[in-house]
Amino acid sequence: METRVAIIGIIVEDNGSVEKLNSILHSYGEYIIGRMGLPYRERGISIISIAIDAPQDIISALSGKLGKLPGISTKTLYSKVTGKARREGSDEASD
Repeated sequence: METRVAIIGIIVEDNGSVEKLNSILHSYGEYIIGRMGLPYRERGISIISIAIDAPQDIISALSGKLGKLPGISTKTLYSKVTGKARREGSDEASD
């Protein structure tokens, strides 16, 4: 299965959606490379950046689910780099 590397940018304007947002991210945890969150207190928002390596349909599904939450906006940026999914326990790097 071919995977893509992408970044999902998330703006949180409604803190009431944070619990559901975290639950969704947890369910996609096997694909997430890393996460960075920045509270912007002066504006009353949070900015979250998710780095992910997954098949394109998985990335799209995650971004779509997050974007449907009230007060949550998302944008996804895809790398041109593709590779094959690593099998669990494999030491081979993805191409």
